Amino acid sequence: MDAVANVLVGLVAALHAYIMVLEMFLWEKGPGRKLSGFDPAMARATAPLAANQGLYNGFLAAGLVWGLIAGDPTGFRVQVFFLVCVLVAGLYGGFTANRRILVAQALPGALALGAVLLAG
Repeated sequence: MDAVANVLVGLVAALHAYIMVLEMFLWEKGPGRKLSGFDPAMARATAPLAANQGLYNGFLAAGLVWGLIAGDPTGFRVQVFFLVCVLVAGLYGGFTANRRILVAQALPGALALGAVLLAG
């Protein structure tokens, strides 16, 4: 179960690194605009906000990687903390902004959290 948990945590970290790149560097380009659904003017106007969101997603990814490489009990605790952050952010975003966030962010976070808790 430990290997499954580590793979799921790694996938959630990779997802958040990808979101960071989209929001920080590709927001006004095709992939970012496809994600947001914004026209060029709205993408340009919201780029600073998206970059800020992207930075936070990068922190989530970094924390999850830290949890993977740190020895226990620190690694376990760090993984739980950052996965709870991912889950809360996904639930908040899903209920306040876009329901797709529930599937794209909250569900992977919840699955990884469950696996980590079972393995721990």
